[in-house]
Amino acid sequence: MKKVSFNPSRRTFITQSTKATLAVGIGSSAVGSAFLTACGGTSEKEEEEVVQLSTGFSQAGLAYDYAALEPNIDAMTMEIHYTKHAAGYAKKLKAACEAEGVDMEKPLEEVLMKVSNYSTATRNNGGGHYNHELFWSIMSPEGGGKPEGELASAIDEAFGSFDAFVEKFEGAAKGRFGSGWAWLVVDENKKLQVGSTPNQDNPLMDISDFQGIPLMGIDVWEHAYYLHYQNERGKYVSNWWNVVNWSAISDRYQSIV
Repeated sequence: MKKVSFNPSRRTFITQSTKATLAVGIGSSAVGSAFLTACGGTSEKEEEEVVQLSTGFSQAGLAYDYAALEPNIDAMTMEIHYTKHAAGYAKKLKAACEAEGVDMEKPLEEVLMKVSNYSTATRNNGGGHYNHELFWSIMSPEGGGKPEGELASAIDEAFGSFDAFVEKFEGAAKGRFGSGWAWLVVDENKKLQVGSTPNQDNPLMDISDFQGIPLMGIDVWEHAYYLHYQNERGKYVSNWWNVVNWSAISDRYQSIV
């Protein structure tokens, strides 16, 4: 799969044209330019009008209480996961970026798309921060069920059915050796793909074998589930569908296609 350049949002999404959405954060790479050209380009005025909502370098607040996702994710796991693991990635990312002179006013996505140019500390902590910020935002106490509208149609087209998609996604999550993440992404052809990455890598990174624009991702590091599920990663993955926020994921999809 070829590398993709893009500008995803974190929690809410701009309501202007898709051209304007794609304009910010693409940069001057050949792939990015080709992708933007294929979408019809954008004017300087459109770029100026875009409100940038991509991932920052600081940890955002949770939109729900630690206990809100029970019984699927227990309160103690959520609190430790958010305040210790994820907070640690954000803190270490800032330190790494300060040491390397990274401009933290720009979206984190721009760093991740060129992460091969940066240190291991920036790669690991940048990925860890981005992955968790996305993870929190695509879960909800009112989650579960199935996607609707264009996202549902795209899933059916790509995988045959929602059930077939779930099976493939669970296979990627349960089959990831060691620690890592499973993903649903939009590829360079705006088609949906499922895959996984090790550790805190993600499909944005130019060093990743699996690339695309992340729509959703599940954390399969043991710290995400071990207190409640012990060694039963599969049970955690299967129960996770009960908290998936399909509305937020559909918004991400709409912002890309």
